[in-house]
Amino acid sequence: MRIRLVTCASVAALSALAGMVTAGPAAGETGVVPAADTSPPSTLDPASLKSALDEVHRAGVPGVYAEVRDSGRVWRGASGVADLETGRPVKPGMLQRVGSVTKTFTAAAVMQQVEKGRIRLDDPISRYLPKLVPGERGKKITVKMLLNHTSGLPEYLPYAFPSLAKFPSVSDMSPKSLDDNRFRRFSPAELIDMALKAPAAGAPGETPGTYTNANYLILGLLLERVTGTPAEKYITENVIERAGLRHTSFPSGPRIKGPHPRMYESMLGLLDPPRDYSVYDMSWVGTGAALVSTMEDLNRFYGRLLAGEIVKPSSLAQMQRTVKVYSQTGEKIDYGLGLQVMSTGCGTFWGHEGSVWGAGTASWSSADGKRQMSVAVNLARWNKPDSSGEPQPHAIDGAMAAFHRQALCGDENAS
Repeated sequence: MRIRLVTCASVAALSALAGMVTAGPAAGETGVVPAADTSPPSTLDPASLKSALDEVHRAGVPGVYAEVRDSGRVWRGASGVADLETGRPVKPGMLQRVGSVTKTFTAAAVMQQVEKGRIRLDDPISRYLPKLVPGERGKKITVKMLLNHTSGLPEYLPYAFPSLAKFPSVSDMSPKSLDDNRFRRFSPAELIDMALKAPAAGAPGETPGTYTNANYLILGLLLERVTGTPAEKYITENVIERAGLRHTSFPSGPRIKGPHPRMYESMLGLLDPPRDYSVYDMSWVGTGAALVSTMEDLNRFYGRLLAGEIVKPSSLAQMQRTVKVYSQTGEKIDYGLGLQVMSTGCGTFWGHEGSVWGAGTASWSSADGKRQMSVAVNLARWNKPDSSGEPQPHAIDGAMAAFHRQALCGDENAS
């Protein structure tokens, strides 16, 4: 089932492509934060960025907000509304369910344990969790295969959300599962068992691999096994806090605590008008995609990760060794250990993209951390399929691609 859990289709299109900082704009303001150093001239153009963001909203996204950094300068902007009913405006500092961006945090936590010698990447998962992944499968699937999605495990979502399992035949789909599971509390073992009982997506170690949330739920239980601490707590204390993030956390319930937009799910046109799923129990993705964060925090996190401040440089180098993986859109992507890589006309960028019901996020950073972009939208799966079931291009795709080019490359390479 190729349900688009990664919304920002424009990211795929792009693949063809020491001083004190003053206080930033208050929440809701748009502007540039200048740095008190002598950085090289920046290509960050506030007017062009705001115009590109406005085009995303005009193309059909209710609300979009972003932070872009370049050589010590920071721009934050927003366009559109956080709530279609009230017209409440979206603001740059709002919280967002960041989906699979969570995987980089989980991978970094695992690599910290590799550095301590408690986990070995080439060990079979059965060494640590023999009852969770039993038999020959557990002996063949290594920790590294879970991290880079070459385990051969399939996605469990068609089984957790059975009314969506008939994709791409939208006429045979129903949002019933989305509504039934809004307050359901899944256990990681329950979801992993669904994946283990389903037909394999491939042989362990086979490439291209298949991107699946099951891998990262297993990694969460692995962290708990070797640290004696719940994975969410370990990641919070050793990744989120180490990075100095003030607005990033795993949710403790179905509601987000703090200013955030409503999150509208279209489900490929099945939900028209799109339905708000901002109140949702995120146990269905856990350590694979449950984090709540801000665009500022995501840029700070990836900047510090790429600077070797979260894991050692040797661990980062391993995280950046990529293999080919089939994404949940069916496209081949280059995937490392919890990191995606993207080549553009102005360089190579590392990061991750993600989506949950009603929300999409992308965060990309240049290898030196000087150019960064994190962007959030409060609409997901806007591409309606044709009669063959293939999702069709939408004006949002082109507008998002244009914003990505402007944010990452600036005017000089924006075309």
